[in-house]
Amino acid sequence: MDQQKLAIPGWSQEYAQISPGAFRGRTVHAQAESVEVFEEVMNLRVEQAFHTPDNTLVFSFDINEEALYLLDEKTSDIWVTPESYRELSVVFRRSDLARMSSESLGIDDLILMPLRSQYCRLFTNWLSKMLSDAASNPTGINHQHLVEQLLEDCCFILEQGLEVGTKDARAGEGKRVIQRVIERVNDCPQDNLCALELADAADVSVRQLQHIFKRYSGLSPTQWLRTRRLNAARRDLMQSTSWEVTVAEIAMRWSFWHLGRFSDSYHALFGEYPRTTLTRNCR
Repeated sequence: MDQQKLAIPGWSQEYAQISPGAFRGRTVHAQAESVEVFEEVMNLRVEQAFHTPDNTLVFSFDINEEALYLLDEKTSDIWVTPESYRELSVVFRRSDLARMSSESLGIDDLILMPLRSQYCRLFTNWLSKMLSDAASNPTGINHQHLVEQLLEDCCFILEQGLEVGTKDARAGEGKRVIQRVIERVNDCPQDNLCALELADAADVSVRQLQHIFKRYSGLSPTQWLRTRRLNAARRDLMQSTSWEVTVAEIAMRWSFWHLGRFSDSYHALFGEYPRTTLTRNCR
């Protein structure tokens, strides 16, 4: 999963696996002059925290929702992808968008809003095929023509009377609550905090916190936190060898004090036991 996020250059991203099973993903990335295109596919639910690269405007097409999301250089967000997630994105440099000013198109008001158009599916089908063709025959792509076509198509979709989804005020407040919880967790990432401590950090009741996290991740707050700590333990195991450290040391580092329960929880989420992960680097 860490390899997946590193396949898209320039983005500040953190991934954490949420649903159980062996992670499988694919990223196809192409750059034509100053325009980048990528397609990302993941089989499991993944929590993503990201910040968009500087000096960019991103057209991100969520295939599951059949919606376009606009991101600019100020965009940062955290969310959980659905299973079998697929996304296609076109990243333009602001300096190349002289004829697509945010003032004339009202882009500033559309950032992170779900935008729907009858042309989204047609465009993403073509874009996916173009990426596949470019991967098999990189020299067969006319870069200048491709850049012009991408810019023209993205402008066209924006100008065709998009149906803007309703912004849910509760979702916005939920994001703020989640962000406060994440800030508290990041202060002491190895601590096993209880639901009351997380609710206090977010300045909401435990009941409110549970409702918000169910909508956000499908997990209770404590399940979500345990999943984050399991992901952190997995990263440590993958970066170590059995000559350097033991499974028990890493488990206790992330506040898992019962080794048997840690091993079972780890296996349930990642599909292998922690010792298997640790010994892989010794081969």
